[in-house]
Amino acid sequence: MDGFTIREMQEMQTRLQDKYQDQWEPISPETGKNKLLWMIGEIGEVIDIVKKYGDIRAVSDTELREKLIEEMADVLMYYNDVMLCYKISEEELRRSYTKKFEKNMTRW
Repeated sequence: MDGFTIREMQEMQTRLQDKYQDQWEPISPETGKNKLLWMIGEIGEVIDIVKKYGDIRAVSDTELREKLIEEMADVLMYYNDVMLCYKISEEELRRSYTKKFEKNMTRW
C-alpha cells in the first residue's frame, strides 16, 4: 500500500452511506453539523483512552493501541462524512492544507 488517500476514504464512506441509506441520515449540508458532533464524540473516545491509560501505555500496549487506532478510524470516518456533506474535494483540502502549512512554517 503506497498510502491511504482521502479519496479512498471518501469512496469507502460513500459505499457505507449507500448501504445504510435507509438507516442513517443522508449526506447533505443540512446534516453536516450532526456529523461534526458525532466526530467530536469519537474524539472524546480517543481522549478517554489516553486519559485513562496514559500516553505510554496507549502506544505500547498492543490491545489498547488497537482500540486507540479503531477510535481514530471512527474519527476519520466522520471527518470524511463532513467533507462529503459540504462537498469538500480532496484537491480543495490539499490547497487549503498546503497554504496553512506554508503559513505555519513561517509563523515564528
